[in-house]
Formats: sequence, C-alpha cells, structure tokens
Amino acid sequence: MRNQSILNEFFLSGLSDLPAVQIPLFLLFLLIYLLTLIFNLLTIVLIVTDPHLQVPMYFFVGNLAGLDLCYSSVTIPRILFDLHTKTRKISIEACITQVFFFLFFAACEDFLLAVMSYDRYTAICQPLHYIQIMSWKVCVQLVSIVYCLSFTHSLVHSLNALKLIFCGSDIIESFFCDLPQLFQISCSDISINVLLVFILGGILGFGALTLTIMSYVYIFKAVLKIQTKGNRSKVFSTCNSHLTLLFMNYGSSIFNYFWQSAGHHFYGDKGVAIFYTVILPFLNPFIYSLRNQDFRTAFQRVFRRIFPPK
Repeated sequence: MRNQSILNEFFLSGLSDLPAVQIPLFLLFLLIYLLTLIFNLLTIVLIVTDPHLQVPMYFFVGNLAGLDLCYSSVTIPRILFDLHTKTRKISIEACITQVFFFLFFAACEDFLLAVMSYDRYTAICQPLHYIQIMSWKVCVQLVSIVYCLSFTHSLVHSLNALKLIFCGSDIIESFFCDLPQLFQISCSDISINVLLVFILGGILGFGALTLTIMSYVYIFKAVLKIQTKGNRSKVFSTCNSHLTLLFMNYGSSIFNYFWQSAGHHFYGDKGVAIFYTVILPFLNPFIYSLRNQDFRTAFQRVFRRIFPPK
C-alpha cells in the first residue's frame, strides 16, 4: 500500500467555477442573508415588545426565529467569503467546528418543531387546562431540553468526525462542511460514524417526528368534531404553517443524513443543500409568523407608535 500524506486542510468546491456568475451569486446570497436577518429579528422584536404575543406559542416561534438567525449564519457568511476571495480553503478544525454548529442548530429546529406540535395539541385538545400545562416554567424547561439534546447530538457526531483521517482527495464537494461530504473523502473506516447517524437519527429524529405526528393525529380528530366551519378552518390554518415547516425540515434532513450517508448521491445535491441552508431560514418567517394575523396586527401597533397618525 503506497504512503499517503495526511491532510490538514480542505478546499470547498463552492457553488460555481464560472467567473461571470461569482458577483451575481455574491449579491444574491448577500441580499437573502440580509433579508433573513431582518425578518427573523423583526419576529423576535415583535414577540419581545408586544404583550399580545407573549404567550407560549409565540415564545417557541421566537426561539425558532433565533435559531434561523444562527443557522443561516453558520453557512451563508462562508459562502460570501468564498465567492469574494475565491480561495475556498478551510482547515480541518474550522470544518469540524462548522459541522458542530450546523448540526446543533439543525437539530434544535427539528426538536423545537416537536415541542411546538405538543403546544398546539394542548391548546386545541385540552384548552381548559392549557394555561396549567403550558406554564412559562414548562416552556422554559422544554426549550432547555431541546438545546441539551441538540448539543449532545452535535457533540457526539463532531467528536467522532475528529477521529477521521483524510489522506486522499482534499476537495469537499459542497459549499460548506457537513458529515456526508466528510464521509466521502475520508480514507478511514466510517462505519461507526454512519451507524451513529442512523442510531441517533432513529432515536432522536424519528422520536421527535413520531411525537409530532401523534400530536397532529389527535388535533385532526378534535378539529373534525368542530361543528362550525369557520372555526374549523381557523384551526386548520394555524396548523398548516407548522406542517409546511415540518415537511420541509424533515424532508431535507432525511435526504441529507440518511439518503446521502447510505451512499446515494446525485447532481442536485448542492441545489437541495442551498434550499435547507439558505432558502428555508429565509422562508420560515413568512411561513410561520409574518403572514400570521397576530403578527400583522402587532406590526401595525408598533408602526403606529413609531409613526403616530396626524
């Protein structure tokens, strides 16, 4: 077996090698990133400042907006840096660090969606006991559990990624570091790493998904018993945004970590990665909050305070 030098840095393949599209891509992703920051910050500010939004449901929405801020900041600044400098070089330490934070914020979003589904189940199926069940103490405890589980999940994967040896190709076929791409270029045994993806994903990911599905099964049963069509439509519209967000998050996670870790790859990988790292955090405020009537009313109140009518 011939000797191979152990690598200590990688090169990201980036979005495109065509010089003509570098500046347009830079401007496009910069615009998306700025709008993502503005819309999610606006969501958080409205929830913090408006007393009408200081209820458990919007407490979780505020946490989701904060996660989207951090989640997009893990990848988009790196994309902008590489488009501007055209170096695309990244050390193994920086790469694993990006993996850690990316996994942490992605897991937080998935687990938080499960908590939000339980909140909706309690509000719709047990409305008389909702205040007692979803007290502020319980809400803080649930969010704390989300962060602790996500930290443990991310730490386990990152520590095991540090044990990998890279001595072949130094090109990561992506615009950011993630586990499947590291598995592709590692020349050491990755069976433990892949096994951890499926075990932790099965226990934590599908456990959270099962809780979410069960919550909505009971919600739909309760909604179908509502006699008034208008009230039924109102409840369904409240749940639609959550379900939309749920399918997009879990769909991208299943593709990225289960499909790709099992060895399946196709030419659209980067397109899917752009969707869940760049587009989804940008869309979440529109899906979950900014098109919500309570948020629009809160925004109008804030606007009138800043610019009072004559």
